[in-house]
Amino acid sequence: MPKPPKPDSPITQHLAYLLAQANREINRQLEARLSKEGVPVEQWRILKVLSDGSGRSMSELADAVLLNHATLTRIVDRMVSNGVVYRVQDREDRRKVLMFCSDRGTALARRLNELALNQEAHIIENYGNKSTAELKRLLESLIDAGRVSAAVPDAARSD
Repeated sequence: MPKPPKPDSPITQHLAYLLAQANREINRQLEARLSKEGVPVEQWRILKVLSDGSGRSMSELADAVLLNHATLTRIVDRMVSNGVVYRVQDREDRRKVLMFCSDRGTALARRLNELALNQEAHIIENYGNKSTAELKRLLESLIDAGRVSAAVPDAARSD
């Protein structure tokens, strides 16, 4: 079983650093592909989530696209101005606003999704299908374990 890095280990030995570096590289590559449509990664995520047509509150959308509320609001305001998403007041809770993709946004989401799929195919081609599937599984497991440990108070943990 791997041990945590020693206190004097270089930063490149820390899992948090390696995950951040991998995220940065994947996003850099994806950003290069999405730039053909003039759309940053964050807007692709928003369009991808909203393209299912079910509508999301800003809180749900922020959680789904991994953005804080202030950043999401700025991006969504721009996207509304560009006519790719729109706001509708929630019928059940008039204090809430739901976000949807416009027809233009849905068409853009389809084109962007193709570019994102090409990026994933590129990763699979270079890393291998089996290794990529295993990496996804491990990352999902790490994320799930983090959620569980965040939900359990420190005093209740047995490790």
